[in-house]
Formats: sequence, C-alpha cells, structure tokens
Amino acid sequence: MIILKKRKEIEKIRVACQIVAKVLYEVSQRVRPGVTTYELNELSEKLAKKEKAKPAFKGYRGYPFSLCTSVNDEIVHGLPSRKRVLREGDLISLDFGVVKNGYYGDAAVTVPVGEVSEEAKKLIEVTREALYRGIAKAHPKYRLFDISHAIQSYVESHGFSVVRDFVGHGIGKNLHESPQIPNFGKKGHGIRLKPGMVLAIEPMINQGTYEIRILADNWTAVTKDGKLSAHFEHTVAITESGPDILTELK
Repeated sequence: MIILKKRKEIEKIRVACQIVAKVLYEVSQRVRPGVTTYELNELSEKLAKKEKAKPAFKGYRGYPFSLCTSVNDEIVHGLPSRKRVLREGDLISLDFGVVKNGYYGDAAVTVPVGEVSEEAKKLIEVTREALYRGIAKAHPKYRLFDISHAIQSYVESHGFSVVRDFVGHGIGKNLHESPQIPNFGKKGHGIRLKPGMVLAIEPMINQGTYEIRILADNWTAVTKDGKLSAHFEHTVAITESGPDILTELK
C-alpha cells in the first residue's frame, strides 16, 4: 500500500532529509587518500548525534554500521572498515539515512578520491545526471516507470548499465515503503504518480555489466565483472507542481 503524506508529514520528512544532506556533505569533504572508511562511518554517527537524529541503517535488518561505504566495484551496502584505506583514484559511494521525530530521510552520493580517471569522472557525471532525469519525471502527469525509463535511457545512451537487483523506494515513517522504483522500465507504465508520494530515487550504475554478486560478508554487493559502480540518491516529494527534492542541501 502506498501511503500519501500530508504537507505536515512532508515537512517532518524534510527535517530528517536536511540532516542527511548536511552529514553527507561533511563526510564527503573528509574523503581523501589515507582516510579509512571506518573513520567516515564514525564521523557520520557523530554528526547525526549532534543533530539529535538516529542513524537509520545501524541495526536495520542486522546492518552493523551507520554509513554504507562502497568503494570502486562495490555497488551498495559496503561495510566500513579500519583496514579499508582510501587511495588516490578510488571512487566511494556514501549512502546514509536518519530517523528524526519518527520520520526518515535517505540519500547517497559518489565521491572521487583525489584525481580519478576520465572514465570514472564520466561514470559519476552520468549517474548524477540520471538521478535528476528521473526526478524530473516525479510529477503527477507521469507514471512510475517514466522515472525508471528516464534513468535507463540516459545511462544506456552513454554505454553504462543499470543495476537490476536493487531499486528505489517509498519512504516516510518507515525507511522502505511502497512503491519500489526500478531504475529500468517502459515509458508510460506503472502506477500514476500522485501528490503526497515521497520517493527515494536512487540509480546504481555500472561501468560494465549490470550483473552483481554478494561478498562473503553477506552485505556488500559488487559488480560481477569487477568494473566500477556509482550511486546517487535523493528523497523527493511529489507535489501538484512537480518534484520537491527534500535531501538537497539548503
């Protein structure tokens, strides 16, 4: 069941989302060669605590950390580690959420570590732009898979692939709500979008094949061919006049 949010609820979600945006910005600024992914996790917890918000991921379905840190060929759900030291040329995807006053916010960014290859820069740029192409379709005049199609068509036109195994989702009083939002699909299909829907739209884009595998830690998803992956996410409210990006830093 899709839960339509009232304006007051959306404002509460916005509060959580702005905390997420601030934390991701601060953590992104700390990304550099020599930093461990564990340090980034610790910083995210410290910043959330300062905002009197609870990290959304820690303990969720048994996930042991507050921040997902996915490096290079890791797509999502990478586990922070004291042993994982960032190196020049790496890419790191940072996925973070909080719950504040009973409402959730969720977002992700992919950040270059120092100087990266031209192909890595292109992957980041295409994934970020694909997110905004999808967000542009978060409007009552469109259907759910119009978001999906906008992402897929843009990504594939640049020679990259869209991950099939993970999708975006509704969000509100729960971290994951209906509907699921694939990053691939046929234009004009799916449910009609309505004002009051709040969606976490999150393209996960691979340099090579869209196929994945899960590591022995039972969390980290990596590309099957070992090529790079990038991930961007915003929490977006659908209004009568179009999308309202709640996790865009104000």
